[in-house]
Amino acid sequence: MDIHITKLNKTYFSEGRRIEALFDVNLAIPANEIFTLLGPSGCGKTTLLRSIVGLEMPDEGEIQIGDEIVFSTRKGIFVPPEKRGLSMVFQSYAIWPHMNVFDNVAYPLQTQKKPKEEIRDRVKNTLEFVQLGGFENRPATKLSGGQQQRVALARALVAQPKVILFDEPLSNLDAKLREETRKELREFLTTLRITAVYVTHDRIEALSLSDTVAVMKEGRIVEIGTPKQIYFDSDRRFVADFIGRANLVEGSAAKVEADRTIVNTALGDIVCSKKKDVSPGDAVVVCVRPEFIEVMEKTGGEGPNIFNGHIDSLIFVGDAYEGEIRVGDTVLIVRVEPTLDVHQGDEVALRFDPDHCSILLK
Repeated sequence: MDIHITKLNKTYFSEGRRIEALFDVNLAIPANEIFTLLGPSGCGKTTLLRSIVGLEMPDEGEIQIGDEIVFSTRKGIFVPPEKRGLSMVFQSYAIWPHMNVFDNVAYPLQTQKKPKEEIRDRVKNTLEFVQLGGFENRPATKLSGGQQQRVALARALVAQPKVILFDEPLSNLDAKLREETRKELREFLTTLRITAVYVTHDRIEALSLSDTVAVMKEGRIVEIGTPKQIYFDSDRRFVADFIGRANLVEGSAAKVEADRTIVNTALGDIVCSKKKDVSPGDAVVVCVRPEFIEVMEKTGGEGPNIFNGHIDSLIFVGDAYEGEIRVGDTVLIVRVEPTLDVHQGDEVALRFDPDHCSILLK
């Protein structure tokens, strides 16, 4: 079931200040996809999610779920949450402490008056999915925080809704379980062909889980694309910096050709194979992610995008070293393979991969 959002606005007033939580938000969320709202705290993503489910009343705009308009200021429509046919997993656990695990998860099916045998089987299968098999009779208050969050997840999934909304549901799981659940959640949603709207500030979660990512900032949608498009081909400095570690080098377009753009920077000229619609003299930012900077043991060398630098720091992070290398007055973050014989204080050469030098408009 698809979701269409048109010109949605929501304003709060706090301590005499006017806060635009949502500003002219327009979205088309395809059916049967995992659509993620990604952004920092306070950007409006949870307000947008709560508006879709009906827990917030926007000031203006329209929300349509499938063929039904559930909110419209122009038409005077507000369908209450319980009649929108949605499930939601909150950031807080929101489980009933007086019920055991089985009854918490079974509650949506019981309200639909499903047969007892069907309820038993679906609850059992869903609890096994969230790794709570055998916990059916446990009191909810006797579970750990992570287990309580998984009960909330199971309760939303058990009804197999057409649309399910997630407000950072994995935030209380430990790292290993979070990774496992993220993978299984994607498989589960894809298999059931459920439209999912997912809110997170975690870029890894957004990139690995989503079909489409919408990045939000200050109540606005600033960019929409697939995870690969958002990571590799963003047009905006904020998005490129927020979605992952990035070296952002300011400069100006010196030469624009059919297959490359040369940007003059404090490091020297950087050749970028990826170019936006820029003209010579335009102020731009070159974005180069650490994984696309090659570190070489010896300084010098010929060719485009080779720069000499000094290793300020090297930190071992498991599968590689994370290094800070100073080129002139600019410090660059790089990934250094453990097999490379370099140390803090060494002089090295760097090579930027032109195919992964992206140009962002300032």
